[in-house]
Amino acid sequence: MKIRHRAYAYITHGSRLLLFTQPDPKAGIQVPAGTVKECENPADAVLRESLEETGLTALRLVKFLDQDVRDMRDCGVEELQHRWFYHIACDETPPEKWRHGEFDDAGNLVHPFDFFWAPLSEKIPALVANYDDKLPLLQESLKSLTSATDPMSQHRQH
Repeated sequence: MKIRHRAYAYITHGSRLLLFTQPDPKAGIQVPAGTVKECENPADAVLRESLEETGLTALRLVKFLDQDVRDMRDCGVEELQHRWFYHIACDETPPEKWRHGEFDDAGNLVHPFDFFWAPLSEKIPALVANYDDKLPLLQESLKSLTSATDPMSQHRQH
């Protein structure tokens, strides 16, 4: 079976996670992701795909979270995906909702994505193809960032 390498971005702004839908409801709710090109580092791929798909420009790689291999036949795709999951921070003030996506060479939007922010303090809607498997690791990453930047948390530890 074919193996495809894919990079997945859990993009956060504060305590919110970026999600998107497509016009076809069968595509489900997703996070930005894309194929890792031959000879490309997955960390470079996740940033490239995040910029391309979202249109956001102030994105910063925070942390590699985990990787796995998933059989995609239950999604109608005859392949195994070697999946790399990353925490990406949005360092700009983004819109609450917007449409962006993949463009053809003439600049036409060919795969529109409707983006929105979901509060991580609430239940995140189920994501397609187990994209949400690594959300507990994202929560840990956010907690460690908060404690590292909160001077009171360091004071409380002593």
